Amino acid sequence: MIWYVHNAWAGQVRERMHMTETFDVKLAEKVCRPDPSCRERSWIGDRDTAYRRYLDDPEGFWAAIAGELEWFGPWERVLEWNPPHARWFTGAKLNITHNCLDRHVAGERRNKVALIWQGENEGDEQVYTYRQLHRSVMRFANALKRLGVEKGDTVCIYMPLVPEQIVAILACARIGAVHSIVYGGFGTSALNARIRDAGAKIVITADVGYRRGRRIALKAIVDEAVVNAPSVERIVVLRRSKPEIELYSEMEVDFNEIMEAADPFCRPEAMDAEDPLFILYTSGTTGTPKGIVHTCGGYMVGTYYTTKYVFDLKDNDVYWCTADPGWITGHSYIVYGPLAVGATVLITETVLDYPDPGIWWRIVEDFGVTVLYTAPTAIRMFMKFGEEWPNRSNLESLRILGSVGEPLNPEVFDWYWRVVGRSSCPILDTWWQTETGMHMIATLVGEPMKPGFTGRPIPGVVADVVDREGNPVPPGIGGLLVIREPWPSMMRTVHNNDERYLKYWSTIDGLYTAGDLAVKDEDGYIMILGRSDDIIIVSGHNLGTAEVESALVSHEAVAEAAVIGVPDAVKGQAVKAFVILRLGYEPGEQLKSDLIYHVRMSIGPIAMPSAIEFVQSLPKTRSGKIMRRVLKAQEMGIDPGDISTLEE
Repeated sequence: MIWYVHNAWAGQVRERMHMTETFDVKLAEKVCRPDPSCRERSWIGDRDTAYRRYLDDPEGFWAAIAGELEWFGPWERVLEWNPPHARWFTGAKLNITHNCLDRHVAGERRNKVALIWQGENEGDEQVYTYRQLHRSVMRFANALKRLGVEKGDTVCIYMPLVPEQIVAILACARIGAVHSIVYGGFGTSALNARIRDAGAKIVITADVGYRRGRRIALKAIVDEAVVNAPSVERIVVLRRSKPEIELYSEMEVDFNEIMEAADPFCRPEAMDAEDPLFILYTSGTTGTPKGIVHTCGGYMVGTYYTTKYVFDLKDNDVYWCTADPGWITGHSYIVYGPLAVGATVLITETVLDYPDPGIWWRIVEDFGVTVLYTAPTAIRMFMKFGEEWPNRSNLESLRILGSVGEPLNPEVFDWYWRVVGRSSCPILDTWWQTETGMHMIATLVGEPMKPGFTGRPIPGVVADVVDREGNPVPPGIGGLLVIREPWPSMMRTVHNNDERYLKYWSTIDGLYTAGDLAVKDEDGYIMILGRSDDIIIVSGHNLGTAEVESALVSHEAVAEAAVIGVPDAVKGQAVKAFVILRLGYEPGEQLKSDLIYHVRMSIGPIAMPSAIEFVQSLPKTRSGKIMRRVLKAQEMGIDPGDISTLEE
């Protein structure tokens, strides 16, 4: 095998993309082949046949997938495409929770396990059948109605990974409320910004989450975040700790109490296919996070299709996605996709190294997990701990391994394939985004796997690697990753800012530009090289440089700040900050600690800088724009390229 695209080298490649349209890339030669029976038994069958079927009749392809689901009213047209805006399944009526719950309850899956939850303490478990989950969702949906939530209202969900979070998500969708989930690791400022932008009427939270034996006081963060959020009328609190905390404000109500008092039956609201389903905020490069809007019909079809046909989920599978619903992976591949398929979904509040690095592998063995979907960051952590931990558990139940969040580099692929998958489980590397809603590029079950390459565009997706004029580049030549044709689960807009949506389609006219650099090989396999913009990917999570910089500058000691992503052996990238201090403040280790803590409280632990360097000036263009690539080149010891626009 040829090892390639180490983080530092990938950074150099990204810098070169600023100077030239394309660049040469040395490709790998190793291919791993799963047992041929994997493809023979898969839902997708032969990928090339399915892809030709899509190319021959794109709308017919998607209509056939949509026909596997239940609709309250038919569509008039599969697609209305007025670039760059799309409408899918126009005129159709549906409710996504009907497909996630009611149609299973009405059939053979009524008493099938839908949801398994394990808490941080081993043995702390809850199990919901589809019938039980259906009833809980209906009750909580009615509870929301009694609080005044109506179709079109926005509900913010800020909770730990507990079954009640899934119930709250589905209850919103059932009554046509737009949910906006905020990851429970975000701090006060980040939560407040998202509540305000979405105009949330209700905030649903918990008193605490648990992490590595510690209580995380979520409600205290909410209390501060809603002070400047005039749209919020009520706060719903899931009280987990004993003794229970008191609810003081007239705004505050108890999750379980309002649920128990609600009527047991709630008819699903008939939604138009293009009605909004949720807003999910993702980091941008221009300041405030972007509220990505997804709609009911196309998103349902896209997540159902990819969950069934990419993961190849069968009725007897136990499926575990290790993400959090606060990210798009959790939306699409913990909640909506798997439940639409009728899967048994495992969720857990545990982290991968507490109480020891064997906990995840014990969970796989204990629950008989068959499909595991996790991030390269997690795999790198396990590599650090050593093979002894997975080897202590029986992992023979695993039949499919998935990867998400960032490129799966060859070293990590090899360990995942050999140690976890016993050199027999297909590894489904996947590339997609919050904006795409569903998998776009993947190595499908049974296909040859090329370590370092995500795979090929799945049937239904037309992806390409191009130069800055939109021309396809030859194999082995790097360029920009683009999508050429619309797909059902594509975002419809950016909340309150359609101009930001249009930018995705204006970098190269008529093409969706993902913001990633990539390269294809002779077989059409695509390798993702990293971001071409000012996004930092930490443990698979996107952070906008502007948001982190804003948090730093909000500290009284900071006059100006710039942040970059630097290579990190475990996280992929870490945040490094360059800080100019105000007059009267002196650099020091205590101030560094204070600034790191300030970012943690403003945004969350994921954004904490791993290093802070105090500087007298920052490299800027003559127009005043910070040249982060110069800082990055300096940090990595590479040529910064063209600096003719540098002010000094």
